[in-house]
Amino acid sequence: MDAPPLSEQRPEKRVRIVGSELVDNYTVYIIEVKVGEHSWTVKHRYSDFHDLHEKLTVEKIDKHLLPPKKIIGKNSKSLVEKRQKELEVYLQTLLSRFPSATPRVLAHFLLFHLYEINGIAAALAEELFHNGEQLLAAGQVFELRPLQLYAVTQQLKLAKPTCANGDAKADLGHILDFTCRLKYLKIPGMKVAVGTSNIEEQSLPFDLSIFKALLQIEISDCDPGQIKGLPSLKPTLATLSIHLSAGSMKEILVPEASEFAHWEPEGVDTDCPVTAIIPTWKTLTTLDMSRNYIRCIDESVKLIPGVEFLDLSHNELSLVENLQHLYNLVHLDLSFNKLTVLECVHTKLGNVKTLNLSGNQLETLSGLSKLYSLVNLDLSSNRLAQLDEMRHISSLPCLEKLALAENPMCIIPDYRTKVLAQFCDRASEVCLDGAITTEKELDTVEVLKAIHKAKVAKDRMANNGKKVGDVQAAGAPQSSSSSLAAPPSSSSSSSPSLSRSTRSTCSSQEITCKEKAFITKEILTHVDSTLTQRCYDVYSSACELVPQVQTQVDSSLSSDVIFESRGALSRRQSMFFLWCCILRKAHSIVSQRMSQLEGSSKCVL
Repeated sequence: MDAPPLSEQRPEKRVRIVGSELVDNYTVYIIEVKVGEHSWTVKHRYSDFHDLHEKLTVEKIDKHLLPPKKIIGKNSKSLVEKRQKELEVYLQTLLSRFPSATPRVLAHFLLFHLYEINGIAAALAEELFHNGEQLLAAGQVFELRPLQLYAVTQQLKLAKPTCANGDAKADLGHILDFTCRLKYLKIPGMKVAVGTSNIEEQSLPFDLSIFKALLQIEISDCDPGQIKGLPSLKPTLATLSIHLSAGSMKEILVPEASEFAHWEPEGVDTDCPVTAIIPTWKTLTTLDMSRNYIRCIDESVKLIPGVEFLDLSHNELSLVENLQHLYNLVHLDLSFNKLTVLECVHTKLGNVKTLNLSGNQLETLSGLSKLYSLVNLDLSSNRLAQLDEMRHISSLPCLEKLALAENPMCIIPDYRTKVLAQFCDRASEVCLDGAITTEKELDTVEVLKAIHKAKVAKDRMANNGKKVGDVQAAGAPQSSSSSLAAPPSSSSSSSPSLSRSTRSTCSSQEITCKEKAFITKEILTHVDSTLTQRCYDVYSSACELVPQVQTQVDSSLSSDVIFESRGALSRRQSMFFLWCCILRKAHSIVSQRMSQLEGSSKCVL
């Protein structure tokens, strides 16, 4: 079938004046322009019509075509209604005189450069004719609206010269030359009608295949169905940003997937039958799909193996999946989604250094314990209430920046120092909530660490005491039977037994003091010397008063006596050992401060 004539492809242009209004003592006429399915309104006063007519007289327009001026009663209702009809006839006559190429002054008068595809393309071509080279040399991001891209796309489909109106500045070739060399592009759409028109940009398809050298593109407020030719950017594109446009990653990364039931990325060996092999985004390193409506991370990520920066914030994600295909991923932003658990994420995020999980619904951090490459972690605005959750990340060797603000745990008194204490010796290396750890906080952390060690030691002693009790309970029947079987002995015969018991008790005291480092003269300070010396003297004298009695005893009985004495000592020593550790650490801090003050005083002198 033959193609329809060119005249039939041109949309019909119609104009009428639908009303008027009085503004500052003059009348403004409301003009409705319709080209094809698109319509818009323009407002002009009579003086604007007069200026237009003066410029059009060069085009051999009848001078008497425009209604004459009126000085008296120019705003009267009857005159306004009469003039409205006459001006409408005037505009209709002009459009009929120029059916193919509308004069530039008339096109601007009717705002063709804003709403009509020929006028939009001509205006863009003229702009690039004057400033295109400067924009390319500056390397700036160039902004094109979907309506402009739609106009260029439609113009390229028409079978007509690129300079149909005879103006070389408006030649479509200026646009094509510019788009072939442009590197940075931004396409901001809108969800409302454009200006005073009924044009909705989300319904206008546009083709991106005219761009041959793009490195970066940002698209917002556009429907994925209207974006054509995006895969043609794969050879050069390094940064892709899509906002307020996508319901899934697949419809952006692999739009052709809707045409094939089974597809696989190129270079992947598979035994399953496939209907298409899709080329990967080989040069893409940054993908920003934040502020969309994405509910899952689908298998389309297989097509972006080189991505290092991935932003999926402000979506509707509930699971972290399929990211194991991104071997080069370093920075991941999953903030403000619907994540509740993070089980085994190290199997998917092995090399991630920066992880943003703020604004989710996390209550536990159990899945983060093996992210050994993690340097920056943002957990603010979640549901973390227990400080004990910090144990899952406190052993991460590279962690330097941690954000926990706006979590329930932040209302705990001394929250910062208690969190930093979880990192033990690395507390000074961690920047919590954007604030560097102060010397005062480090001192408090050291005290908390000492208290924690004392508590651990106390628990260990308590466990040892429990074990001794169990041993005693197990040996009680044997001891009873032995005592019943033994004959009555004299006072002299009981002395070796008493000495043996005393010796075993002192031996256990010596072992406890040496092995557990309970207290020695080396840890005595000016602060706690009186109290600790008194305790030391007690234990020393107890050890020195041991009778030197060499008696052969049964090995099992000796062991029972030793365990019994050590258990008794552990219960008496636990509280004193706790306070001893605290006093020792406090004295160490005071001594360190005094040394610093003395050093500063010497510098001043």
